[in-house]
Amino acid sequence: MDTFPDQPLGGKIGPHTEKLVEAIMTSKPHPEQGYRSCLGIIRLAKRYTPERVEAACARSLAIKSYSYKSVNSILKAWLDQVPLKTKTAKPGPAHENIRGPEYYH
Repeated sequence: MDTFPDQPLGGKIGPHTEKLVEAIMTSKPHPEQGYRSCLGIIRLAKRYTPERVEAACARSLAIKSYSYKSVNSILKAWLDQVPLKTKTAKPGPAHENIRGPEYYH
């Protein structure tokens, strides 16, 4: 008797959910420790829409926070609807003693 579904756990919701479930399962020393977290994340799709859960899982992966608590918090605060800020590199100070990229050509 096969106890596992044909589709990976979380794969029915979306690819980010599937990746988050895999990250949770591999981050625990024993897989049994991650089951409840993963099932909780999948259960969130009943309270919220699967699209919102998928977006929350994508955000959770982006911030490297692999837990049910993180996904639930993102959904409660509606952060799944807010674009994630990305850090941009600030240019160095302009000064006459600083060589630019053309110096090294």
